[in-house]
Amino acid sequence: MTELATYAAHDAESRGRRYAEEAPAYRSEYQRDRDRIVHSTAFRRLVYKTQVFVNHEGDLYRTRLTHSLEVAQIAQTIAHALALNEELSEAICLAHDVGHTPFGHAGQDALNECMLDFGGFEHNLQSLRIVDELEEHYAEFNGLNLTFECREGILKHCSHNNAVLLGELGERFLKRQQPGLEAQLANFADEIAYNNHDVDDGIRAGLITVEELLQVPLFHLYHGEVLAKYPQLTGRRLVFEVLRRMINRLVSDLIAASAARLQDSGVRTIADVRAHSKPLVGFSDDTAELNHGLKTFLREHVYKHYKVRRMTSKARRVVSALFDAFLNDPGLMPDEHKGTSARLEKIQGTAGRARAVADYIAGMTDRYAILEHRRLFDPGERT
Repeated sequence: MTELATYAAHDAESRGRRYAEEAPAYRSEYQRDRDRIVHSTAFRRLVYKTQVFVNHEGDLYRTRLTHSLEVAQIAQTIAHALALNEELSEAICLAHDVGHTPFGHAGQDALNECMLDFGGFEHNLQSLRIVDELEEHYAEFNGLNLTFECREGILKHCSHNNAVLLGELGERFLKRQQPGLEAQLANFADEIAYNNHDVDDGIRAGLITVEELLQVPLFHLYHGEVLAKYPQLTGRRLVFEVLRRMINRLVSDLIAASAARLQDSGVRTIADVRAHSKPLVGFSDDTAELNHGLKTFLREHVYKHYKVRRMTSKARRVVSALFDAFLNDPGLMPDEHKGTSARLEKIQGTAGRARAVADYIAGMTDRYAILEHRRLFDPGERT
């Protein structure tokens, strides 16, 4: 393993776990985090949760699981080049989406609307809730008991009101401090991965064409480069050759720009990183503009496409109907979740019952949510 920079996350300097455990014999603390995430129930469910497209619409679109693997791969490259902790970077990336609802952002938006009177719903907070409380693998504690640094990386965003409730983990939001560098690079690895694979999935789904993508400066640049080298290349091979060059440009620029920024900043420790006025990981101005152009195109031509809007509309109705049914009658939920609802309701009232319903729905895969909806609302469906 490459010798870590002084401002990287080091095992010996970790803020530790919520519950004290003996140090692992043959792994680092951050390897232990990664392994616990990979073996978790929530991580396995990601294989049936999709990014933009509903899972049953096709087996070749990215799922949350394949996306998380792609993010982790990109993050490892960046961490290695910057002499940061690769194992922590990988763990953060593998866990960053475990709190996502079925049906991607449409499901999250619908569940948040349902929960507005009960504290709201946000997938980053749900990811933290899963690794802190909801996973049931260990005799001595709830959750996975991950390190502070891993939990910090999972919590990408947080409102002031929620930060107040999170103790040490919420301090950086209240004090306007930066997270560790491994958390910072994970955010960019996530963005690089989903922007580029949404291009691939968008073409595969027939939502966008290569000709339309030529208006995107980043795509146009490398499309011309590929055709100059392979004039006869067409179809998927052409698209993949362009995309891999786009990813390489973004990753390489992020590494170079971040390395220069770190050197100029004079930071020496994680404490220096946290106290810095701005994030230290990021693109150069030119590449940031190219990346923004790609994001803008995807928002207008993929995420707002009428086929995607139809799917998200259906998804929102499914999630809203499930929430209303379970909130009004928790007895409709399986015994395990019905019991949790009763326990939380005793402590927090209706808000506790609503949170238990949100936990149940958020944990569903796309297919399971559709099946539950049929069981509840289709008279001909078996229960």
